[in-house]
Amino acid sequence: MLLMDVHNDRVGEFRGIAGPYWSLRPLGGGAEWEAEPEYVRPADRMERLRAKAARANARSRGEVL
Repeated sequence: MLLMDVHNDRVGEFRGIAGPYWSLRPLGGGAEWEAEPEYVRPADRMERLRAKAARANARSRGEVL
């Protein structure tokens, strides 16, 4: 499930709970970050599309597998 961290304006995959925070990871991989649950909501259609396009672009440049 893709979630939008509105506090940091980032879309990420839910990875788990770490104390009072949710761990999210960028769709294309990379470092996880912790988000406060009250600032997280399901990503809307455009946000999901943008995240998937960014991953595809990074993949075409060889930055992710």
